[in-house]
Amino acid sequence: MARSSLDEMAESGAFNRTPSTFRNFISRDPTSPFHAESGRYHLYISYACPWACRCLSYLKIKGLEKAISFSSVKPKWGRTKDTDDHMGWVFPASSTEEPGAEPDPLNGTRSLRELYELASTNYSGKYTVPVLWDKQLKSIVNNESSEIIRMFNTEFNDIAENAALDLYPVHLQAQIDKVNEWVYDEINNGVYKCGFAKKQGPYEEAAQKLYQALDKCEDILSKQRYICGDSLTEADIRLFVTLIRFDEVYAVHFKCNKKLLREYPNLFNYTKDIFQIPGMSSTVNMEHIKKHYYGSHPSINPFGIIPLGPDTDYSCPHDRERFGT
Repeated sequence: MARSSLDEMAESGAFNRTPSTFRNFISRDPTSPFHAESGRYHLYISYACPWACRCLSYLKIKGLEKAISFSSVKPKWGRTKDTDDHMGWVFPASSTEEPGAEPDPLNGTRSLRELYELASTNYSGKYTVPVLWDKQLKSIVNNESSEIIRMFNTEFNDIAENAALDLYPVHLQAQIDKVNEWVYDEINNGVYKCGFAKKQGPYEEAAQKLYQALDKCEDILSKQRYICGDSLTEADIRLFVTLIRFDEVYAVHFKCNKKLLREYPNLFNYTKDIFQIPGMSSTVNMEHIKKHYYGSHPSINPFGIIPLGPDTDYSCPHDRERFGT
């Protein structure tokens, strides 16, 4: 039976995310079946999805737009097939139906589900973004964002316009991995544990861990410009995609309202700092973000009402230059 993230609930009422399935790796090695080459791969995303926007952020700031094409699905989930009631990511029927989204440019599928079934006739997992598609083999290379960003960081450097940017440098890898671990569990996935919880206990446990982690970030960022020191790393991109959605969506829709992002001076200015990196602002489509969350989870927001605010301006000045570059 077709599933979505709303089905990943334990008997305790807690949200448990299942792992991704397609885990092939693109390599600079010319003998690799998935060789890094210009024009061969396409990235399917949703601007609403933080995991997909990690990958889009890398594509933009590494200068890979000429080498790897990308397109976005519609923000609001729709029926993925006429034969059942599964709701998930769908493509618009035309390029004018939903600004920012476009029909499947490669395979003409109507939904991401159809794309997955094209890649694997016996696939039984979730139909998630991001999807890194191989145009040559007509299949999915990888749908795990944490692995896709690592590929984008190193394997395309021969054709990347910003090849010198290394977001996972050797001397910081252990620290980045450690930060990623608690940021993912308590913040990236933590907001979902709050929002999808069906019982008070699991919600409160997740919310407490979320705010402990945000307080930890605030303290770290009071002493240094980035989460792992004085240079931008993978850990910053992974944290940013959750922070940029916090006040607009998670505070309301996922009940993460104990404290807003804009009430954390360092985290708030840090988010503006990352947003203003060339290329990053184009990865944030707040209209898509709000349409998706408020319109795709009827068990949480049955009438699909989209709050008006707060419309925060992340392009306004920040104070992070005080730490230098």
